[in-house]
Amino acid sequence: MVVNRIADLAFTVGMLALFYTFQTTEFNVVFGLTPYMMDTTILFAGSQISPLTLTATLLFLGAMGKSAQIGLHT
Repeated sequence: MVVNRIADLAFTVGMLALFYTFQTTEFNVVFGLTPYMMDTTILFAGSQISPLTLTATLLFLGAMGKSAQIGLHT
């Protein structure tokens, strides 16, 4: 149950990062705007990181936890 909550948190923060970066969660718009966001960085946890990398990582962690993949399985 704890692993599932970690995945929920990662997925939720990933969706918020997606909305913060693109102002939408529609995939057609996100995929269309992605090339324009390649050189941008944001401050996250005290370090500069690409919002695309952050969003992809958080969404991937959420999916891993929900499907009980290696690292987030019990």
